[in-house]
Amino acid sequence: TELTVMIDENGVMIDNAMVTAADIVTDNGVVHVIDAVLLPSEDDPITVVDVIVGSDDHNILETAVVAADLVDVLSGEGPFTVFAPTDAAFAALPEGTLDAVLADNDLLTAILFHHVVSGSVLSTCLSDGMMVMTIGDTELTVMIDENGVMIDNAMVTAADIVTDNGVVHVIDAVLL
Repeated sequence: TELTVMIDENGVMIDNAMVTAADIVTDNGVVHVIDAVLLPSEDDPITVVDVIVGSDDHNILETAVVAADLVDVLSGEGPFTVFAPTDAAFAALPEGTLDAVLADNDLLTAILFHHVVSGSVLSTCLSDGMMVMTIGDTELTVMIDENGVMIDNAMVTAADIVTDNGVVHVIDAVLL
């Protein structure tokens, strides 16, 4: 989301909050104390696409979603569950695979749809051996054991990133 910064003779405002103490330096950043709680505008819903675009680990997925012209679809009402492969997952594909997929829009769309389920499927809704139908009319197999949750050949590394139009689960492999 975006915050508006206003500076005048009265001080610094961040949206509707006055900065009451500034520049408190810590080992991992800086803190500015404000006198109000900042709430996102209901006019600016956070979508599964916003999570992908806002992530430093999903640049290739963002490129693929844009190339397949799916930004509007996945920003829609949903809800959607997205199993989001990281950049490292794409880098692990055999050499030339990513370039070939990005050059074939129908194949790219099919692969991306194989990563999306209709509905908000939180991790608590998954069970071992469960088959999940994707919006691409393909199935994913859920495996749960002492090592964690697998979706086909991909380990879920971060689960339940909830958005206004669904949920994102980060995975460590591309589902083909």
